[in-house]
Amino acid sequence: MPKVKTNSSAKKRFKVTPSGKIKRAQAYKNHILTKKTTKQKRGLTKMTTVSEADMGLVKNLLGIGK
Repeated sequence: MPKVKTNSSAKKRFKVTPSGKIKRAQAYKNHILTKKTTKQKRGLTKMTTVSEADMGLVKNLLGIGK
């Protein structure tokens, strides 16, 4: 079997935790920030985990076995 290549864009966007969960940044923090409240923008800064539905896809992109 050949080596599995990691998707370059995925390795920049996701980070695997020691427990095996995958962290990601939240969306809606790039533009049109004037109409969003300070509290909303502050909350979007925090990392969150990838949902179970998308976990298999992200692990495949990162070259991690299921």
